Amino acid sequence: MKKVLVINASARKEKSHSRKLAELFMENWLAKNQADSVTNREVGLSEIPPIDEDWIASAFVKPEARTKENQKGVDFSNELIKELKDHDVYVIATPMYNWSIPSGLKAYIDQIMRINETWKFRSGKPDGDYVGLLENKKLYILSSRGDAAYGEGEKNGHMNYQTTYLKFIFAMMGVKDVTVISLDNEEFGGERFEKSKLEIHKRIKAI
Repeated sequence: MKKVLVINASARKEKSHSRKLAELFMENWLAKNQADSVTNREVGLSEIPPIDEDWIASAFVKPEARTKENQKGVDFSNELIKELKDHDVYVIATPMYNWSIPSGLKAYIDQIMRINETWKFRSGKPDGDYVGLLENKKLYILSSRGDAAYGEGEKNGHMNYQTTYLKFIFAMMGVKDVTVISLDNEEFGGERFEKSKLEIHKRIKAI
């Protein structure tokens, strides 16, 4: 049995294509993995607090020097990180906003990107050699985008700060088994977008 964490980042509800991708994904997943459990983490419609001075003061305390008092600034961060560590599969459903990710998802990443929790320096000192601490995890990125051709080497690839950023960040935390599924062409609508949806729905159902 696996534990699946679904992270929704869209600022829209019913009209969100990334949310619909997540729903289709989980419907397909649970039909094939009925014993698995699912946890939903909302970062698009629920406010994720940005890191602040108290967070920074708490996050950079070495594990051996941590106390209940000096860790108050990362209480919420600890909750999110425990959730990550407790789950086997991550599903991030996110639209592309201004060629990047929504602010709520960025705030979430800032909360979980923690030294000595989700990553560390190999030597224990700043050495440029980053070691991810999230082991044996699988990540699916379900993205929705207005245009298309955002893959490496494609015409819009140089503007993709969405999936490339997410892959980089999670790899830094040790998650390197990543599958990206992107629904493109929303801004064009019509037959072009419907064709994209059909292709992506087939990909999801084949997982």
